[in-house]
Amino acid sequence: MNTIQQAIELAEKNETEKALALLSDYQKNADDDSLFQIAELYLQWGFLIESRTILEQLIEKYPEETSLKLTLSDIFIESEEDELAITILNEIPEEDEGYVQALIQLADLYQAQGLFEVSEQKLLEAKHIDPQESIIDFALGELFFSIGEYLKALNYYERVYAESKEVGNVSIEDRLGEAYAAAGEYEKALQFYKEEEEPDPDKLFKYGITAHQADRNDIAVKAWDHVLDVDQDYYAAYTQLANVYKEEGELEDAYKVAEQGLERDSYQKELYFLAGDIAHQLGRNAESEEHVREAISLEPDYKEAVLFLIELLKAREAFDEIVELIQSIKETGAEDALYDWELAKANVEIESFDDALNSYREAYTSLQHDSDFLKEYGYFLTEEGRVQEAIPVLKAYLEQQPIDEDVREHVERLEQDLL
Repeated sequence: MNTIQQAIELAEKNETEKALALLSDYQKNADDDSLFQIAELYLQWGFLIESRTILEQLIEKYPEETSLKLTLSDIFIESEEDELAITILNEIPEEDEGYVQALIQLADLYQAQGLFEVSEQKLLEAKHIDPQESIIDFALGELFFSIGEYLKALNYYERVYAESKEVGNVSIEDRLGEAYAAAGEYEKALQFYKEEEEPDPDKLFKYGITAHQADRNDIAVKAWDHVLDVDQDYYAAYTQLANVYKEEGELEDAYKVAEQGLERDSYQKELYFLAGDIAHQLGRNAESEEHVREAISLEPDYKEAVLFLIELLKAREAFDEIVELIQSIKETGAEDALYDWELAKANVEIESFDDALNSYREAYTSLQHDSDFLKEYGYFLTEEGRVQEAIPVLKAYLEQQPIDEDVREHVERLEQDLL
């Protein structure tokens, strides 16, 4: 076993310091081929300075050796010394066998600098020299994809796809799917996601989101249906799918999907709330209330669900239940001025006026700039005979709603009564 191989095996055993010491000692007497191998190992392990030192020494001896310059340019790129990389790559002559590789690396550097036209020129020159090289097609696809020229990108990705489904850990199927979606070809995009040997539900789900944002609910439904074909426990897909059916007015389908999701996982508060909302629209208020209560049981301070349930309870005049609901939520430490306002209104309905007053006062701190609240609170105080408290509240309301003549006249009467 030679010294370089020994160093590699030490590194594989995480004995990096021993490997480096071995190479450092060996390179003092190593021949030039071995030195180049050591430089490549240093680069691979991330020791850029050590690799650069060896390569610069070798380039002094072999100034025409392209492989040395290409490797050194990799170090410059890793070190974010782009101008040095560009300089050394431009030294490689057209007749050199490494010229095409140099053009590809230059194109990548110019693209990173935002010089997209220069990058394209370099790649097209490389394409002219070696028209069959798929890595050039891939680079052109990546360039056009990055600047939003999706139809051009598709042309090159399709060529790559005919040769390989992956380049440098980049899935060409993914790129084709994303590019077709960005170009508005949603059906074709979905086909690429579905043709994968092992479809990735995350990619399908995100694709559904993209289609939905583009108002292509038909495609979004297909994507999320396919997600659930691949993974029945992909809970977010149930929520999205039910929401789309709801948007389309297909409430029975929406409700069915929501309930299927809850059968798979009974800890999805958003899905419980969505099911409750859909059930309400279907006129199934008992089921609606049951679902929303489940959502709140999972998170007592689920504000949207709490306020929704309060409206359901108001509809059947269950004001005692509203009081019970809000008190139980507040006992968990949840605080919200809207809860206090709703509690005040419910207490008025059950004629628990002292409790109502306390709740109005609690809500006032946060809602003193809400004109609807001020008007209601002011009239409540008037009804309770607390005229001196009512007047400043109603005047604060009038500052926000100065054209409300009924309230203005009411305040004037109150002030007259105090004289």
